Amino acid sequence: MSRSPTYKGGINALLAQYEGRRDSFSYASGEGLPLLDCDLMALAGKSITDPTGISGEDRPFLSSFHRKRFQLRHELQGLSELAYLNGMLIAHLRKRDWPDHAPALFVRLWAEHGPQLIAELDQRWLVSAVTTFGDHGTGTTQRATGLALTALFGTMKLYESERLYSGLTPDRAYTIDSKAQSKLPLEMDSYSITNGGLDVNLIARLWQEAESDPVIASLAHHLLDLLIHDDRTLFRRLQTMRQRKLRQLDTKAKPRSKSNIAPVPVDRLHQNADSLRWGLVSTIKAPLPQIARFAAHHLELGAEALHIYLDAPDAPTATFLSQHPKIHVTQCDDAYWKVSGKPRMEAHQLRQAYNATQTLRTQADSLDWLGHIDVDEFILTSQPVAHKLAAVGPAIAMARIPPAECLAPETGEPEHFKLTHKQAAVKKSELQDVYPTFGMHLYGGFLSHSSGKVFARTGIPDTRLGIHTLKYLGEDATNREKPDGLFLAHFHASSWQHFYDHLEFRQTKGSYRPRSDRPELGQAELLRFLSEEEGDEGLRAFFDEVCADTPELRRRLADRKMLLHHRFDFDASVTRVFGRLP
Repeated sequence: MSRSPTYKGGINALLAQYEGRRDSFSYASGEGLPLLDCDLMALAGKSITDPTGISGEDRPFLSSFHRKRFQLRHELQGLSELAYLNGMLIAHLRKRDWPDHAPALFVRLWAEHGPQLIAELDQRWLVSAVTTFGDHGTGTTQRATGLALTALFGTMKLYESERLYSGLTPDRAYTIDSKAQSKLPLEMDSYSITNGGLDVNLIARLWQEAESDPVIASLAHHLLDLLIHDDRTLFRRLQTMRQRKLRQLDTKAKPRSKSNIAPVPVDRLHQNADSLRWGLVSTIKAPLPQIARFAAHHLELGAEALHIYLDAPDAPTATFLSQHPKIHVTQCDDAYWKVSGKPRMEAHQLRQAYNATQTLRTQADSLDWLGHIDVDEFILTSQPVAHKLAAVGPAIAMARIPPAECLAPETGEPEHFKLTHKQAAVKKSELQDVYPTFGMHLYGGFLSHSSGKVFARTGIPDTRLGIHTLKYLGEDATNREKPDGLFLAHFHASSWQHFYDHLEFRQTKGSYRPRSDRPELGQAELLRFLSEEEGDEGLRAFFDEVCADTPELRRRLADRKMLLHHRFDFDASVTRVFGRLP
């Protein structure tokens, strides 16, 4: 098969044409670039005047340097002398030869006065600057970022220019039903309008590539920010076409999973475990000793802040807790709800979600991650929590903490905790071997929630915390992850008496309410049946099989890797943190 080059003469002709435009400047006596150690501050405060009609500045031109100087000063009049120096350095560095100190002076100019240049120069000059970094930058990051952005913006100029011949302005997207059925050049697969990630990967990778070098970062990030906010680019048109296509798909009967990515701020994409700050928020109605245990445990794990909302206001409790500088107590009294502008919600779950969301929105400058858990839940971790959260993927907005429900000992504090079958990768059918009578009626063998609780990144607009999720624009955020080795010890039924005393509340307002999303006989229906048909004896039999810390149950759980062990010493933790027991 014969091959016909697009450019007559092939690559050799292209190289010859390219080199023909790179002849060096000629200079008249006394002309040239400033020295490397020139006073840039003096140039920053001096404005360029129009050279037209000024002797020695205007025609006749004595050299190509003189001609370029006149052109630049005429174009950039009114800007600072830094803008002229930037332009003249770029012009020199595009030639075949340049003064030895020109590359270093260019990098110094942008290192010391980058923000001023970004504010003064238009986008065309900024693109020229980043292109120059690609050829003459210091270090791998400056050159790689500059070359990549040069290719991006150069290609954009070519295809956007050609597209004008379609008769459409740059802000007009193509219709989604006019696609030609044809192969792309170089046998590439076509971009998927609904699921393609090439655009995101391209921009995000360029952004991250620039981050490690502060000189190129501000320029590159500024240009990429301009790009993603311009409504006349391929990227905006693709987004428009994507929305049209998704709306078209929504009219069809076939269900599809929806992506709802909560955008993580760029300054939080990469976090160091040593500097990462995490905290917790909890709306609590419990005795002070129980709250103190919760607080002490998590402060010793490294929490930067605990935001505790007392659902039942109590001054002595608030006073005791507030003695610690990392505990922030809010009394949810009538005055609190009046200031909030909202009536006190009847359901405690709504009050919890409201308080958690308020904290999420106000602590973006103080915390990187905020966890939302209850007073009977305690984080278990194989490493410091900050290390676990720092290892979460950079674009992840929510880290899920799976629960480990306690087994109730005859005396003392629980120290054994069970996992669901899913957490241990065990078949659901084996639950009947673990819990012979009641296992198939309980999701994962749990009495309480099996979905766990969450840590949410702060600083993401339009997000709010729920009980078990982070919502973005009103829907569950889908960019979530479950860190390895992080669990939530849930003291849901730490004894028979605890289970029995909380049964009525949980059946009417808590986790034992009937659920419409589970058609099978669940714990709500099961516990109601046992209460009505067998009374306390039936409830006790249920508790002994599912909740009691017995050697038999521990063995069945351990055989399936569904058992965790952790011994808490709450009194010691409280004494270390607060100096005394309340």
